[in-house]
Amino acid sequence: MNKRFLNQKDRQLMTRLQAQLDDLRRRLGISERGRILFRAELSYGDDEVVLVEADGFGGGVLRIVEGNYPVDYLTREERTFSTEVEATNAAAALKYDVA
Repeated sequence: MNKRFLNQKDRQLMTRLQAQLDDLRRRLGISERGRILFRAELSYGDDEVVLVEADGFGGGVLRIVEGNYPVDYLTREERTFSTEVEATNAAAALKYDVA
């Protein structure tokens, strides 16, 4: 964690670069990093959740987590996919295979 203040020039540069990234992601149809694209309970008896998180570069990370997501959980499995759609489809397939 950064404990020192950014100077005005660095802050303006970061703001401008972030705006450019946001614009590029909008044009390409890519979700921002960390956005949850898919979430489903895997079972009713257990606290298992399957979710897909955008990586910010067009791909997705599928995670199977156990516990009280998003507060207190353990990642049981994690897989990366080159597109958000691939990751979401894989998560949906897991959801319907278990149910």
